[in-house]
Amino acid sequence: MTRTLKVALASAVLLLAPACTAIAQMPAAAPAAKAPDPTPISEVMAAYKQTRTIIIASAQLMPAENFSFKATPDIRTYAQMFTHVAQAQESICSLIAGTATATRPVESTAATKDDVLAVIKKSFDTCDAAYASVTEANMNEVSGSGYFRGTKIGNMWKNVAHNNEMYGQMVIYMRLKGLVPPSTAMRGRM
Repeated sequence: MTRTLKVALASAVLLLAPACTAIAQMPAAAPAAKAPDPTPISEVMAAYKQTRTIIIASAQLMPAENFSFKATPDIRTYAQMFTHVAQAQESICSLIAGTATATRPVESTAATKDDVLAVIKKSFDTCDAAYASVTEANMNEVSGSGYFRGTKIGNMWKNVAHNNEMYGQMVIYMRLKGLVPPSTAMRGRM
């Protein structure tokens, strides 16, 4: 090794020594707090919040002029998919909250983007309150009839399943219009 290289290496060691000493003397970082174990309520809440996020984002994403769009002539318009979700949520979440009436809510006729957004957000507000009312102590209470006869937590999962089913149909409409669906755009951030 040449004398110049030895001097350069020695100088580098002397310059780095104080920094290495300071790092070595720093207290160890506290271990990350362990996340709480999942519960039946926390798991359904996480799934519900994800559907809430992607369904509202889907309504916001589509240009207003495409709310009357149908992928084929014999199916719902883009707007009608959201009003259907809203109607279903109003029914299911009223069961969960214990406020259900004998009659099923009438599906909204909202057709414009602004009106659809208002209707879908209102139904999610209804479900937010219903889901928040469910606890480990009352999640197994039974209500409803027919397909919707079940526990509160069971009906919460039915709502999530229906939301996911409808979102899957919304994705087709968005793809046909050249849009990237929210679940794809938000991958890894939800």
